[in-house]
Amino acid sequence: MNRCGIVVSLCLVGFYFVTQASSQDMSGMEKDSEGGMFNVYAPADVKWKKGPESLPAGAEIAVLEGDPSKPGPFVFRVRVPDGFTIPPHTHPKAERVTVIAGTFHIAMGEKVDKSKGKDMPAGSFGYWPAGMNHFAWVTGDTIVQFHGQGPWVINYLDPADDPRNAKKP
Repeated sequence: MNRCGIVVSLCLVGFYFVTQASSQDMSGMEKDSEGGMFNVYAPADVKWKKGPESLPAGAEIAVLEGDPSKPGPFVFRVRVPDGFTIPPHTHPKAERVTVIAGTFHIAMGEKVDKSKGKDMPAGSFGYWPAGMNHFAWVTGDTIVQFHGQGPWVINYLDPADDPRNAKKP
């Protein structure tokens, strides 16, 4: 096949995929790529909300895909201010974190000891196993992205550290 024939063949294949994609109704986009949906979030499109209640005050969350409280894949971001600390805790499933902005610090242990931490500047990725005792803190206003299989759960080693146990006014 000559060059012209290859180009025409590639154009026809491309045209087929474009017409197939455009024939699908995209008006009901869901937050689930596993269900065949498509979505893109530019930074300005990310919708931040207060919470979650399982994190200390000052955290904001933006769920990008799935529902972290239910079984299945999820992606969410957490935005926190400089100095934010998450006391020692565990998760029943592996945790995967990508740092979008600021610096996230992670350390293993049952007590906060910031001299033992690993620094994760913007652009870093890290993962750690289910059940690992760890704590985290940030330097600078920080955004981290979590992804994995839900439900996402945080269990504080000291129940007094759990914001869900705080007395409501």
